[in-house]
This record gives sequence, structure tokens and C-alpha cells, in this order.
Amino acid sequence: MVALTVPAGARSLVANVGTAGAGAAAIGSGAAVLAGGRWSAWLPDVLPLAGVRLALDPLGGLFVAVTGGVAVCAAIYGIGYGRGHGLGGRVVQSALPLFVAALLLVPAAASVSTFLVAWELMALTSLVLVLAEHRERAKVGEAGLWYTVMTHLGFAVILAGLALFAAGAGSEAFEQLRTADLSGATQNVVFLATLMGFASKAGIVPLHVWLPRAHPEAPSHVSALMSSAMVNLGVYGVARVGLDLLGGGPEWWWLVVLGAGALSAVYGILQAVVTSDLKRLLGYSTTENMGLVLIGVGAAGFFTASGAPVLAGLALTAALLHVLNHAGFKTLLFLAAGAVLRSTGTRDLDALGGLRGRMPYTTVLFAIGALCASALPPGNAFVSEWLLLQSLIHVLPASGVAGAVTMPLAVAVIALSAGLAVAAFVKAFGVGFLARPRSVEAESATESPASMLGGMGVAAAGCVLLALAPAVVLPGLGAVVADVLHGTDAVSGQVTLRLTGVMGMISPLLIACSLVVAVLAVLAAVRLVAHGQARRAARLWDCGAGPMSARMEYTATSFAEPLQRVFDDVLAPESDVDVTPVKESAYLVERVEFHARVPDRVERRLYDPVLAAVAEIGRQARRLANGSVHRYLAYGFYALTGVLIVLAVIR
Repeated sequence: MVALTVPAGARSLVANVGTAGAGAAAIGSGAAVLAGGRWSAWLPDVLPLAGVRLALDPLGGLFVAVTGGVAVCAAIYGIGYGRGHGLGGRVVQSALPLFVAALLLVPAAASVSTFLVAWELMALTSLVLVLAEHRERAKVGEAGLWYTVMTHLGFAVILAGLALFAAGAGSEAFEQLRTADLSGATQNVVFLATLMGFASKAGIVPLHVWLPRAHPEAPSHVSALMSSAMVNLGVYGVARVGLDLLGGGPEWWWLVVLGAGALSAVYGILQAVVTSDLKRLLGYSTTENMGLVLIGVGAAGFFTASGAPVLAGLALTAALLHVLNHAGFKTLLFLAAGAVLRSTGTRDLDALGGLRGRMPYTTVLFAIGALCASALPPGNAFVSEWLLLQSLIHVLPASGVAGAVTMPLAVAVIALSAGLAVAAFVKAFGVGFLARPRSVEAESATESPASMLGGMGVAAAGCVLLALAPAVVLPGLGAVVADVLHGTDAVSGQVTLRLTGVMGMISPLLIACSLVVAVLAVLAAVRLVAHGQARRAARLWDCGAGPMSARMEYTATSFAEPLQRVFDDVLAPESDVDVTPVKESAYLVERVEFHARVPDRVERRLYDPVLAAVAEIGRQARRLANGSVHRYLAYGFYALTGVLIVLAVIR
């Protein structure tokens, strides 16, 4: 409300400070619930018929706290970022706090109607923010269209699944849904329908096509909120409906979840490796990390159905810890990418380079995020992925053939995605920030304002805390696991003991790596101070090839080319050579152009035929609208007659 009324000069500051305060309050409320508190409320007059039911349990409290943390970083960053790029308007500045409010309401909803209203509010406000810069780039409108269609198709199947659930239970309150006695077929339909909708929101393959479009085109602090907070709610929905409300279900449910997660992890990081768009790379990385989280959730459900509650608790703890870690480093990376975009005007890694000397603080902060995203020690993602591996490699014989075959494959997927993540973020950091600038825009880059650096700094501090002291969050995660999986005290004690053992193994490694990094940083700082005055420019030995230039460096495309060759059959890259002869003679060449791209193969094989068929149906349907009033009246008459016949048959 304040963002709608204050003058334009103070609008960004006021809206973002208020949003940061809401985020801080969310962190506090989520932490209080994880510490053992509970909260619920019923507001009968807010929505007609059912009212609004809200409640915070440990699962909801965790996602509220994570969302609050991301909101604090994005809001601090947005104070400086929102003053540029035409983002100071009333609509955009008021949509941002509404978006954060919707993100906080979804995990706090305690009834089907409240959940769906909050989910739709989240979709609409995020769409407004995605379209914030539509006047500047035509691709923003295209991204908004894809996002609108995919998010509302997902909402439709979630609505159908939860409506069927509520009809079978005779109530829409989550408390009654937990005790509902549904048939096996109904449970299967409810789970599969909601899984498709939640997987679409989480960016899971093959429902991911909106994500690498919308995230790059949205303002960068909005991209951080979408990629670090909104997609998490897809995972929340799977856990809430599948593990909590439906009570677990059969093994095959969770093998489907695990398979979707594995496919997303590998495909997402492969696309990230070969793209040269920095924000698109981060978007595909989100698909990869959400895939890893779903591997953990799927393994937890499978172990629960197989009668292995300790391994289920360990897998779910790893998945939730990775949700925390991913929120931290992806917030940092998107904010840093936004700083680069604001300073240079481009996201193309092939046109960047040389930012280390021009944007030193942003370079250091992006390096921290890249290290964490690479799942290397002492990064925070290493902890959660190692914990996930530990839960999968101890599969019990009681899990049967399915577990004996599936879990080793899942381990291989995690290892492969971790290796490819290293390549992707070495490319992003090395090509984008080091060496010489490859364009005038990169050469004229300047450092970001203090508020933007502050938002990135808070996110970096969270990453460092989770990397060096992951045990701080384990009690809260233990409360979530015990509540969702309905574990006994004995099972919870065994999970805690196993977690303590795993953390005990990796803590010395994390401490040693951190000490090495700290010593190297101190030595570099001392050398810089001691020799800063004596530094001078000098021509280095160039092997007689002449002065080094930016054309001699690796680009993002050339860096990824060897890996692209390895996965050529999966990626199916496209290339084209365009030869232009001179006007006087067709035998003399004036210009040769080489074009190479790696399209999204899922989109090309799955979505393009569907879109072509829909377009053809639309062209054929034009014959029905010939302008005849008599024909239109006939359409109405026949439609009404058909409805009456159906109603008569049903009765």
C-alpha cells in the first residue's frame, strides 16, 4: 500500500525496506516453529464459504524461513537495482511485496481453498514482475506467455487433484485430509495430478520449459526470488501431499519422483554447460538442483514404503538441507549476475571477461557462489550432496530389486551432475570475470552500488555459515523429518546418530579446506599490499606471436565444445555455414558466417509438435466464425441441448 502512494524517488527504498522487514519476520516465525512452537488461525470472513485457514508446522516453518531469508537479500539488493531499468513504477514496486506475501502464505495454508488462492496469487504477482521490462525487450513478452501457460496448466491439475482429494475426504482442511480413507485408485490419481503441477512449478523436466525463459528475462532480484524461493514450493507441495497428507503411498510413486529428479539433474546441468547466457545458465542450474532435491524426496518416500525409516529420515534431511543450500548460493549468483547485467548491459558470456579489475567485489561474491554451486569443499552444496549420497549408498537388502537397481543409478546421476556443475561454473566464472574484456561494454563496466553489494553480501554470509557450520540447522531439519515421516523417538535418535557420524566425517575436511582458502586469501592480500606500489605494466613473453588479445581467449562456447562433443547424441547441437559471395563473381567469397546453437531437445521434440498442431487447429477453426448470426445461434442451441442430454443421462 505504501509503494502505491509514496513519491517515485522514495518508492524503491520504502517498498524494499518493508519487504526486507517481512522477510526478517518470516525467518523469526519459521525458526520459532522449528524450535518447537506451533501456530494456527481461522479467518472465516476473508474468503466466502470456507474462510482462510492458516497453520505453521515444522515443514511449513522451514519453507517460510527459507523464503524469508531470500526475501531479505533480494529486498536489500532491490533498493539500488530497482531505481534503474524502469523498475520504479507503482505496479512493479507494489507487486514485489505481494509476491513475497504469497510465497509466505503457500506453506502456511492449512486448507485446500487457502492453498489454491495463495498459489494463484503467487503466480499472478510473479507474472507481473516477469513482464516488468517488456517494453525494453521483445523476448520478455514471449517468456511471460510461456510462463503464463505452464503455470496455469500446473495450477489446473493441482486444482483437480486437490478437489478430488477434498471430495473423497468430505472436508478441505488438511487435518481431515490426513485421516481420509480414500481408495487406492483415488490416491494414485490425486498424487499423480498434484505431482505434475508441483513438478511444473519446480522446473522439473519435461515441464521446465518456462524456467530458462522467465528467469533470465525477469529483473535479477525477482529471478533470485523465483529461483531460490518459488521453485522450492514445488518440492514443498510434493512433500506435503505425498508424504504428509497421503501418508507415503506405494513404492512406485517415489520411484517416479526419483526418476524425474534424476532426469532433471542430468539434463539441466548439461544445458547449463553448453549455454553462453549467464542467467539462462543459472536457470538450468536450478532445474538440476531441484532434480537433486527430488532424488532425496523420492528416496525418502521409497525407503518409508520399504520399511527403512532411518534411511528415509537421512534422505529427507539431505533433500531439505539442499533446499537451504541452493536457496543461499542461487540467490547470491542471480544477484551477482544482475550486477553484471546492470553494469555491462549483456548476459552473453562470450562478450564479457575482464570484470575482475572493474568489479572486484562482485567478482569475489560470484566466486563464492560458484564454489558453493559446484558442490566442492568447502562449499555448502558439498555437505548436502554428500549427505544425500550417504543415504543412497546404504540401501538395505529389504528394499528389494527396485532399490538395488535404482539407488546405485541415483548415486551415478549425482556424481555426474556434480562433475558437470564444476565445468559449468568454472566456465561462468573464468570466462565471465577473468582474462581480458571481449567487448566495449565489459571494458567500461563499473562496480555496483552499496545496497546491491549488501544484498549479495548477506547471501554470501549465509552460504559461508551453512558451509562451515551445517550442524546448526540439523535440529530444525530433524524436527521437520520427525513430523513429516511420523517417526518415533527411537527412529529419530538413530537418524540423529547417523547424521552426527556423517558430519563428523566431513567436518575435518571442511575445516581443512577452509583453512587453506583463508591462508591463500591472507597471503594474496599481504602480497597485494606489499607490492601494490611497485607494480608496473610490462610486456610479457608472447612466443613471438605478437601482443595477446581477447580473440585468443577461450569463450564460453569454445570452453564447452569438448563436453558438447561427448554428449552430442543427447544435446543434438545445430550448426550452419552461411557463405556470401561478392557481387561481381560467385567464385569470390566476401563473407563466411558460422552459426552454432544447442536447442532444448525436449522442447523441440515434445512442445514444438504440440504447438504446431494447436496452431493448425486454430487456423481450421476460423471457418466456424464466418460472421453468420444464425450459425452462432445454432452453436448455442446445440451446446445447450447437449448439456441437457448429458444431465438427463447422469440422473
